[in-house]
Amino acid sequence: MIAEFSIENFFSIKSTQKISFEPSADTFMSDEYSYEVKEGVRLLKVGIIYGANASGKTNILNAIEFFKMLVLRMPKDRTQKTGVVPFMLDDTSRNEKTKMSMVFYINQSKYILSFELDTKHIYSETLIVYDSIRPTKLYNRSYDAATDSTAINFGVNLKMTKKSQDVISGNTINNCSVLAAFGKSNVERTKLNDVYDYFAKQVKDVLAPGMLLSGYVKSRLDKDETGDLKKFILNFLKASDFNIEDVVLHEEEKLITPELEQLIQNAPIDKDAKAEMLRKGKITNTELTFKHKAGDKVYDLSEEYESNGTMRFLGMAVILNYLLKTNRFVPIDEVETSIHYELLSYFIKVFLANSDGTSQMLLTTHDINLLNEDFIRRDTIWFTDKDELGETKIVRLSSLGLHKNLSPYNAYKQGKLVKLPFLGSQYINLND
Repeated sequence: MIAEFSIENFFSIKSTQKISFEPSADTFMSDEYSYEVKEGVRLLKVGIIYGANASGKTNILNAIEFFKMLVLRMPKDRTQKTGVVPFMLDDTSRNEKTKMSMVFYINQSKYILSFELDTKHIYSETLIVYDSIRPTKLYNRSYDAATDSTAINFGVNLKMTKKSQDVISGNTINNCSVLAAFGKSNVERTKLNDVYDYFAKQVKDVLAPGMLLSGYVKSRLDKDETGDLKKFILNFLKASDFNIEDVVLHEEEKLITPELEQLIQNAPIDKDAKAEMLRKGKITNTELTFKHKAGDKVYDLSEEYESNGTMRFLGMAVILNYLLKTNRFVPIDEVETSIHYELLSYFIKVFLANSDGTSQMLLTTHDINLLNEDFIRRDTIWFTDKDELGETKIVRLSSLGLHKNLSPYNAYKQGKLVKLPFLGSQYINLND
């Protein structure tokens, strides 16, 4: 589970900003909202970020996704850019390094992974583990500008042979993380495997608002050999007041017409896959059919006739099942997209009521109705705001000193928590 993530000099974030899943002293719904990762240490399962448009909400999620990419991606060569974008709205930050650090728990051990980099080099990288109350260095790396080379110092407690250390060092070019180089190296198993696997398998990419999730739903249903996922989806949709009796996945083959052949030729897919499709002269198309009950009859509708909201919520149901049955960290941008507020609230409630593992969600949203709900803990709410210099600031609701009897919703609407957008007159002079 992620305990804390800090960012400095990344897109709209200039000074160090931090998101934390460590709970406050509030005991409200502690069992539903938190999980004990080790004795005496509980972490929150949910974080919700509010903010005006362009206030930097998405940049927080993108920073976590970029952090994951640093851990896993092996550059094609030493000239490839790291992909980092610093704060660009002053004359100094754009030439300074970006810093990122994450505190997370794996198998009751606390890890701290930190990076310092610019567009060309990773200047420092450190991985520390707390198997007890004292920290143990697993490795640290540094960049020497004079020799244009990277030096890695492995800790003795990593228990890795000198030969394996040399292999990883040889694969760690200046724009590549030690962990990414380790992932491409044939070396013995150590704690590095646990960290690498955590980011590869448990930390998921950002779910963007434009994703209707149709392809994701089809792929998951196609692998649903026991039917448990389908049963969960149907029960969840019925409980959410959708009149859907069944969802059926079926395949149909279409002959490749000249127009379709041109689309296949231009599609960003594997060349061998293209060649195989064209050789067969037909393409397999997977479709979803929804069975709707109207009165005493049931009617079949293909997915093209379903609303964006239905398809999005169907995908959210699959994600919810995934969160409840596996241990994952899922960031969702503008979680309310195409979904009615009551459905969003129900989605969060079901997750909290049924999650008994280490799964976490970090959500961004514009839907302030959640601030008016009595089931929301204040230490799960964060606000983003931009100052006059264009810099994103992050603040936690529980740190703002709002009395427990006062409504966060009303305080937000009155501009007492963060600065609301200043809107001018609705009348516009069209002659200017």
